[in-house]
Amino acid sequence: MTVSSTARFRAARRNQRVLVAGQLLSGVGVASGISVGGILAAQLAGTTAASGFVQTASTLGAGLVAVPLANLAVRAGRRWALSTGFALGAAGAALVFTAAALGQFWLMAVGMLFFGAASASGLQARYAAVDGAPPENAGRAMAIVIWATTVGSVAGPNLSEPGRQLGIRLGAVPLSGPFLFSLVAFVTAALVIATFYLGTPHPAEAQPGAVPTPDRAPTAHDAPKGHDAGKPAPAVVRPGRGGSSRKHGAWAALRLASHNPRALFALASVTGGHMIMVGVMVMTPVAMDAHGHSLEIIGIVISLHILGMYAASPVFGWLVDRLGAGRVVGLGCGIFLAAIGLGAAVADSSDPVFMSIALTTLGLGWSACLIGGSSLLNASVSEDIRVPLQGANDMMMNFGAAGMAAVAGPVLAAGGFFWVNMVALAVLAPVVVLGVRARRITPEPSAVEMVDAGD
Repeated sequence: MTVSSTARFRAARRNQRVLVAGQLLSGVGVASGISVGGILAAQLAGTTAASGFVQTASTLGAGLVAVPLANLAVRAGRRWALSTGFALGAAGAALVFTAAALGQFWLMAVGMLFFGAASASGLQARYAAVDGAPPENAGRAMAIVIWATTVGSVAGPNLSEPGRQLGIRLGAVPLSGPFLFSLVAFVTAALVIATFYLGTPHPAEAQPGAVPTPDRAPTAHDAPKGHDAGKPAPAVVRPGRGGSSRKHGAWAALRLASHNPRALFALASVTGGHMIMVGVMVMTPVAMDAHGHSLEIIGIVISLHILGMYAASPVFGWLVDRLGAGRVVGLGCGIFLAAIGLGAAVADSSDPVFMSIALTTLGLGWSACLIGGSSLLNASVSEDIRVPLQGANDMMMNFGAAGMAAVAGPVLAAGGFFWVNMVALAVLAPVVVLGVRARRITPEPSAVEMVDAGD
């Protein structure tokens, strides 16, 4: 192993640990606030109709900041992009706490928009995990960071009662207390990333005698000693920054990617998969409640769904590295089809056992499409549009999910849970079509095959 590859390996391993710590903290922060946010919103607004707005506002906030955070990653590096998102989330939690004290629902709505920025950073952390990782391990590197969210998602809701007690002790609105836990978690996550994340050293920077990278695009004057000045200098990247001197915005990146069948399939799989998951998941408690099932049973079904979303992510990461990202997305589409079929079949009774299986399967489909699609996106486009395109895709998936959640409610009211699943099937269909088209035009090798070919 060369000095260069050793430095990159060590930096990637350290960054992965830092990202995992950040995901654990942000997962706790997001789940702690979201778990009581709907009830708090209903109290402030004076109507239960406002309860669903909390998730919508947070999702819209994540979509709104996704592209700006990606642009910041290009200009200043992943470190500052991720830490800024968590800091904005902390500001949002503080606004929600203040809104509760003042009894102002509109201020809580603004706070939840900022709160969503923490989710945006959590999503972009999956791409940061791949920076510097060996191609044959890229899927696993991404999956481990996603898997870390499991702990926070499980621990966060369990802080609801301690948070309520904290709110009472402070003389505040009781249900605003959990947002103080969110505030502390997000601030800590921002500090951990800002302090310990190293960025990704380029091979030229790891070589003995390499010139420190200036805060500008590299030129011939930046070449290591002994380099022939008549030839282009090797690409030198400041740690944590993008690898190309060319700058593309999110819309330009989307326009360029639209001519790439594999990139289109990747964008559709991540966006469509998230829309399917959110649309079915948010209506499941409503459908089960309408059939008389208890909150405890509903809670178990949703917990199993979350377990399906995250617990198996290392398996899908391993499959990406062994079989290829496109094949894993195809597997995810098949899993989604099974979940949709089962959910539609039990729509008339919402049987808890079968609903648990359907929702767990739904979570597995989401995990496969997110990890496979994100990995495929990374591998399908050039470096100069990769980070802007990542931000654009996160924007699309969050806006798509918000729209799907808004549509799912009227669909459930008009036709029941069966038609909610049929809408999900309608979203899945174009993803499959784009996948078939991409495979016909550009067959995909696995990561192992690509590494073997280069040996």
